[in-house]
Amino acid sequence: MTQVPQNLKYTDDHEWVRAEADGSVVVGITDHAQHALGELVYVELPDAGRKVARGDAMAVVESTKAASDVYAPLAGEVIEGNPALASQPELVNTDPYGEGWLLRLRPDDAAALAGLKDSAAYSQLLAAEG
Repeated sequence: MTQVPQNLKYTDDHEWVRAEADGSVVVGITDHAQHALGELVYVELPDAGRKVARGDAMAVVESTKAASDVYAPLAGEVIEGNPALASQPELVNTDPYGEGWLLRLRPDDAAALAGLKDSAAYSQLLAAEG
């Protein structure tokens, strides 16, 4: 059973977003996405300071099966990538909503977060995808 934490927002591309107290957001890929990819062997993250538009390919996760782009869920500026993933990309598999986060982003428009899916809507998307 795929985990879908209720305190997060989600995209149709299987990214999750968590709002932080300082106005930034933490971004990762969902449990569903990491299961679909299989064992991750490499993660390429954007440099701090990079500006991204919503929908931009901003990171790459590579597994033994395939490489996949990770898309920006919101427009903004990358604050930092998760440094642990350089030596431990498997954290995305073992703890996708915790230690396996990908990056922190400062959104251009904090209100845009409301336009993402809540856990119920994301669960419906997963059910529709079968």
